[in-house]
Amino acid sequence: MIEISSPKTTEEFEKYFELRYSILRKPWNEPKGSERDDQEDTSFHACAKYNNKIIGACRLQFIDEQTAQIRYMCTENEFQGKGVGKKLVDFVEDYAKSKHAKKMILHARENAVVFYKKCGYKTVATSYLLFGCIPHFLMEKQLDIFSG
Repeated sequence: MIEISSPKTTEEFEKYFELRYSILRKPWNEPKGSERDDQEDTSFHACAKYNNKIIGACRLQFIDEQTAQIRYMCTENEFQGKGVGKKLVDFVEDYAKSKHAKKMILHARENAVVFYKKCGYKTVATSYLLFGCIPHFLMEKQLDIFSG
């Protein structure tokens, strides 16, 4: 069974960051450490675990009181297309709603746009080119009022 939670221990955080690096940075020969930024301590982190192994990662940060942004979303290749990403998105959206956010935004890599559309996001604009070769698109979703 896949469990979604926030990483809690130093070991869980290290595995969480290692997954972010291996999926989002290493394939483009980016240096270790590029999977982190100066917003880590003020952000909400989510991870997906299967048999105690971290297989998915996602970070949520607040842009302002009403807008939250999904960043550093990734899933182990073998678990893609199996609902892990959707569970992570739902988890961070619920957290954002509990903090009274009204809108979610993200900058999706071109190959993830269809996934986010299935999660209810709309493409707003072309965003930026990461590492000179990965097009990103600004996407957003209005959140329902939190009921839980």
